[in-house]
Amino acid sequence: MPVHDQISDASGGVVLSIAVIDPDDQCRKEVAGALAGFQGTTVREYSSFPADLDDLPQMLEKRYDVVLIGLDSDPEYAFDVVESICSHSSSAVMVYSAQTQLELAIRFMRAGAREFLTVPLLRADIVGALARASIRRSAGCHGKRSGRRLFVFLGSKGGCGVTTIASNFAVALAQESGQRTLLIDFGLPLGDAALNLGMTSEYSTANALQDSSRLDANFLRSLLAKHSSGLSILASPGEFSPTQPSNDAIDKLLAVARQSFDYVVVDAGSRVDLRGTTLFEESASLYLITQVGVSELRNSNRLITQFFGARNRKLQIVLNRYTPQALLFDEKQIAKALTKPAQWKIPDDFATARRTQNTAKPVALQDSPISKVIRQMARTACGLPANREKKGFFLFRKEFWSSPKPVRETAEAAEG
Repeated sequence: MPVHDQISDASGGVVLSIAVIDPDDQCRKEVAGALAGFQGTTVREYSSFPADLDDLPQMLEKRYDVVLIGLDSDPEYAFDVVESICSHSSSAVMVYSAQTQLELAIRFMRAGAREFLTVPLLRADIVGALARASIRRSAGCHGKRSGRRLFVFLGSKGGCGVTTIASNFAVALAQESGQRTLLIDFGLPLGDAALNLGMTSEYSTANALQDSSRLDANFLRSLLAKHSSGLSILASPGEFSPTQPSNDAIDKLLAVARQSFDYVVVDAGSRVDLRGTTLFEESASLYLITQVGVSELRNSNRLITQFFGARNRKLQIVLNRYTPQALLFDEKQIAKALTKPAQWKIPDDFATARRTQNTAKPVALQDSPISKVIRQMARTACGLPANREKKGFFLFRKEFWSSPKPVRETAEAAEG
């Protein structure tokens, strides 16, 4: 008779429900069979990826403690599946492959996978992975899950409103999600994200980047300012820095920030020169801020086609100061320039924007046309419905994987 390993929590009960998703029938059955040999586990197989990522909640109709995903049949789509599950589910995601490339492992771990296993699975590897998953579950991992997500705001040119949108998005994200949220101002050397929120800070990104060799979670925490909304902020320096930070220093800062916070929001200004850093890695959600003007649309087209064309759903276009009745171009021309319709349109409300800048009261904390769209963006980003639903005495709750597509003005995209 085969020897069965028992996976249990402190109470000795059955603790792990496991889903295995892999279009490769032979490999999937081998993995599922290996897992079924462990007492204290239940295993269900899925023979294909969903045709659309929006179908994942229905496909995984129950919460699984562990979701194992085979990579070799379609690594690119598997990456999207891993990222989607990690962003919206409490399940511990593990991946497996016949390949042993370090780059592949790092890429999927950055997307949120907790384990990278090599097939054929070794018994010791399975025992270790399931034991760690069992410990995480016993520690209460079915509470709110940290998506460890990175949101980067980039402008098609200076003056597009990147800082206003990024800083207010961060405030709304912290409030709507209830998760630990950090705003980093990379608008060097003239960033003013903290100033937009009515804050000053003794320390800045310059301190973190100059001393990156000793940068860890405790050091980072000592550099942060705290906004009344609960948002933590790493401000831009108040003086010109004599040296330019290296890409390695920037990557180190982002890695420490993502380990310490559930959501990291970055105001990148119009710094396309940072595209060689992890700011623009595949797992980051990129918001391209632009306006309906000749130079802005031209720059946006160049950025999208030359640098970000392959990102698809990970690139969201935001039209700022949008005034339909005053457009020089119709929707079809705008969509053609941008290669697709914009996902978000923030109305032109100059009076509110200027007033909030002068009073340093975040737009996100007010009731205005601008704040409504920014809150929709933040709620969608953290997996909540775009608009709050009024239920009973205005009590709201976060549904498991209730992340509908944001309400958008539709426009037919012209051929590129």
